[in-house]
Amino acid sequence: MYLPALGQALWPACPLSKITRVGKTTLIQKVTQALKSSGIPIDGFYTEEVREGGRRTGFDVVTLSGKRGPLSRVSSDSSTSRREYRVGQYVVDLVSFEQLVLPMLRNVNHGSNAEKKICVIDEIGKMELFSQAFIQAVRQTLTGSETVVLGTIPIPKGKPLDLVEEIRSRKDVKVFNVSKENRNSILQDILAAVESCRK
Repeated sequence: MYLPALGQALWPACPLSKITRVGKTTLIQKVTQALKSSGIPIDGFYTEEVREGGRRTGFDVVTLSGKRGPLSRVSSDSSTSRREYRVGQYVVDLVSFEQLVLPMLRNVNHGSNAEKKICVIDEIGKMELFSQAFIQAVRQTLTGSETVVLGTIPIPKGKPLDLVEEIRSRKDVKVFNVSKENRNSILQDILAAVESCRK
């Protein structure tokens, strides 16, 4: 089951989506803390900006178990002679991303627990979707009956992302659109959606 998506859209399958700088990751962290403090089993990851001298230089992946690694960094080299995965000025570190995220997703998918677990996936965007293994793992997680996914997906703009549109169109996904105006008031609605999905 998938949960909300945030961001530009927040979804629990029973999924979340993201707009840059709208406070989506902060909202995910608040939801995660509230669920943890209730004793609900939860795992997953979120993305966090890396800044140097007031300038954004990339993004890190941070797992809920405390591991951290690079997702992307600004590249001053515009040549693409070697195999690189790029989104704008950022070069995606696919190896680092997969090493952090894939074992966690496999663990969520293969755990056995009487209670439904929560899996946080912040986010499913262009950078993450360079990984075919990640796409497969997300699909497996969404089809698992013992996991509720709380994820973030981007608001559609430009060329549609296949997995994002697949998630958005699922009948078991509830999408919350997150904005600067509603990001503080929507917390309880998301928590209620997660609880409903766990029943």
